[in-house]
Amino acid sequence: MCVSGCGNAESATHLFLHCHVFGSLWYHIRSWIGVSGVDSENIREHFHQFIHYTSHSKARRSFLQLLWLLCIRLMWNERNNRLFNNTETSIEQLLDKVKFHSLWWLKANKITFVYDSQNWWSNSLLCLSID
Repeated sequence: MCVSGCGNAESATHLFLHCHVFGSLWYHIRSWIGVSGVDSENIREHFHQFIHYTSHSKARRSFLQLLWLLCIRLMWNERNNRLFNNTETSIEQLLDKVKFHSLWWLKANKITFVYDSQNWWSNSLLCLSID
């Protein structure tokens, strides 16, 4: 059964897309970056759809790929923490982790990235000049 306690059988599709707990992270991510959309029914389509929201620029796709992969990784880690360590992180805390990890990754890989967490939280796409 799904570790969120939703009562459904756990599968990758359920956990990452349809679980009312874990799957809700996508709504929060879209709200944070200011895009709207509907989640796809399978993981491959979801990835493709997510990285092509509203634009096909390479910079925007790269950023959205980073976010998508980071979300999947953090959801999987949270699933394992719930299952093996009996600890629970809220979706809001997972969203904060996505924001922090994406900011850390950008600062580590882009020397000229000068924005702090407050700027990043308020408008990530503007910080990347891809809004």
